[in-house]
Amino acid sequence: MSGGKEDYSQFSLADLFRLESETHVQALTDGLLALERDAAAAQHLEACMRAAHSLKGAARLIDLTPAVDLAHAMEDIFVAAQNGRLALGREQIDLLLRGVDMLASIARATAEPGGGGEAARAEVDALLAALHQAVTAPGQAAPSPPPVAVAPPQAAPAAPEPPPPPPPTPAAPPPPAPEGGDAAERILRITAESLSRLLGLSGEALVEARRLRPFNDRLMRLRRLHYDALRAFDGLRDALPASHAASDQVQLALADARQRLMDCQDYLGERLAELDAFDRRAVRLAHRLYDEALASRMRPFEDGARRYARKVRDLGHKLGKQVRLEILGGGTPVDRDILEHLDAPLGHLLRNAIDHGIELPAERLAAGKPAEGTIRLEARHHAGMLQILVADDGQGIDLGRLRATILARGLARPETVGQLSEAELLEFLFLPGFTMKAEVTEISGRGVGLDAVQAAARLVRGIVRASTEAGRGARFQFELPLTLSVVRTLVVEIGGEPYALPLASIERALKLPRRSIETLEGQQHFSFGDRQIGLVGAHELLGAAAGAAAGEEVFVVIIGDQRNSYGLTVDRLLAQRELVVQPLDARLGKVAGISAAALMEDGSPVLILDVDDLLRGVEKFTTAGRLGPAAAAGAEDSKRRRRRVLVVDDSLTIRELERKLLSQQGYEVEVAVDGLDGWNAARAGQFDLIVTDVDMPRMDGIDLVTLIRKDPHLRGIPVMIVSYKDREEDRRRGLEAGADYYLTKGSFHDQVLVQAVSDLIGPAEA
Repeated sequence: MSGGKEDYSQFSLADLFRLESETHVQALTDGLLALERDAAAAQHLEACMRAAHSLKGAARLIDLTPAVDLAHAMEDIFVAAQNGRLALGREQIDLLLRGVDMLASIARATAEPGGGGEAARAEVDALLAALHQAVTAPGQAAPSPPPVAVAPPQAAPAAPEPPPPPPPTPAAPPPPAPEGGDAAERILRITAESLSRLLGLSGEALVEARRLRPFNDRLMRLRRLHYDALRAFDGLRDALPASHAASDQVQLALADARQRLMDCQDYLGERLAELDAFDRRAVRLAHRLYDEALASRMRPFEDGARRYARKVRDLGHKLGKQVRLEILGGGTPVDRDILEHLDAPLGHLLRNAIDHGIELPAERLAAGKPAEGTIRLEARHHAGMLQILVADDGQGIDLGRLRATILARGLARPETVGQLSEAELLEFLFLPGFTMKAEVTEISGRGVGLDAVQAAARLVRGIVRASTEAGRGARFQFELPLTLSVVRTLVVEIGGEPYALPLASIERALKLPRRSIETLEGQQHFSFGDRQIGLVGAHELLGAAAGAAAGEEVFVVIIGDQRNSYGLTVDRLLAQRELVVQPLDARLGKVAGISAAALMEDGSPVLILDVDDLLRGVEKFTTAGRLGPAAAAGAEDSKRRRRRVLVVDDSLTIRELERKLLSQQGYEVEVAVDGLDGWNAARAGQFDLIVTDVDMPRMDGIDLVTLIRKDPHLRGIPVMIVSYKDREEDRRRGLEAGADYYLTKGSFHDQVLVQAVSDLIGPAEA
């Protein structure tokens, strides 16, 4: 929301100071980094003076004497520089940046009780002395102790008398308004969990709105059928014998019947037009709601990236290099969760660029480059994806050294290494423990970093690729989803059920001729490009029933990466879909091979597969020698009866998960949404087992079990209760009502349920 005055009544003065200090500290940092490149830039000097002055006034309001003294001393240096009495060089910038760090530390510590005391004041005094010396003796380098995080003392000892105070500042200054508008946006506190739930609900609203379209299509078909009935009536009237049609009474009756049919046709057409208009409005409104909820999770890329400029500068100075960070696309909106997950990976890449890529100033000048190196950090949206680029203009990655390192570590044979392309060579950089540095330093050479970068990219369903140009620099490019709340997937059919595979985890989906499948040492595989890809049945990894193996082609989805990939055989490739991710209930624990759930456009649920979990399952099956043929020559047509199970639960997630788990084992499963629905289904169908929850609307599980045990036709059916209630009295109550098995959802795992069902009624086929 915007407009009106902000309501800061819920904030204390210390809270307001912390909020305001974040803005001013960042303004000081940006201004000082700019002044280091151009000390004569008047606009940056003026911005630093304003920030220091504002910080001083805000600190005085809450009697934060150390911050007042520091901000005033820094302001003196800016005034001296503005008057030409002091030239800001690297030493003065270092000193001022240490002052910024200490001010930030003091601001953070206002939320902490006590601590710091004399030691904190001593650090402030030492820095104040250095700042005063920088003003009084600008030609000498000011001695500077190492920076220490400072917490303001509760009761500080007497400090040197501060300089005369500036003009009075207004009471409780609010944080500055964002640029680009006259009215600042109101700040409301909301938890990340609440925001995620809001986005999930808006996604469900979008799915529900889309369900009107197929309903509208069915009504349109009804209208066509009605029109056909009208034509059939006209045909019947024309076919009547003349003797019957001559009567005035018959003619009037036929005309009246036809008019009624026409009225129905017109009325149906009007209602269809209304429904179509309502459908368009509902979908448009749901899209707006979803887009707004999604936008609320977004932050400008610069919010998470701007602090890297200081880190790059400090690390460059530490290594004796001149480095500057350019941030492009700072306004690009990025999902908050993705921005947080990328913090450490981007830090790794920036450190590598400074340590491995950017040369020393003398080396750069000798190579015809400017002494100052440049690292470019760029974000942009492209083809429905978020692209983040980290590029430097350094020496690039030495492919010869990379080949030698691969050979020295025995990661590939010499003849293979010689044939690898540049992209394939660079893939080795992402191996765990791989490094090209012979010595271990505080910054690099420990064999960690790039493998963590790749793992972080996969964690947010993305990929990272490297490229290089000798003498011109290296590039690392992330391809990431725009948000973690929506995933682009390929929906496939496995064991008669739909499943979704994230597109970011898929290398290729294809139809594979059966004749191209070969078997070696019991493992099926096929040729793909210049690689041999192992073939694995997706139904085997998920414990699902094998689909029919008809036709001369097999549907295969290749998952993994260049070094570790497998082909999953599926029953069918259905469609590409963007799905709103719905996390599974945490009480279910980890379900093998499943990462989340979603709703299709028609409202039907679908499980999203966990590709990393599937790959681990393949390796486990391979090690144990348990992998069977992924693509059989044909499927056996079993005529044995499949045992039928009725699942009764008011929770969509639990109900569908139980249905899928049992269906994967070959059981025929029907579902009911509450106790009354389950009671009607039990009387109408023939079931071998009934699985029910306890707490449900209209009729709970205990009443359902009681009715089943009283019914002469149903009393012999085994009943299993699956409930969140795990107290002994709850278990006893369920068993006394007549349940044969009581399973708590708190200890629920897929194999536990399957084993319990098998114990009660045996395998799926009778």
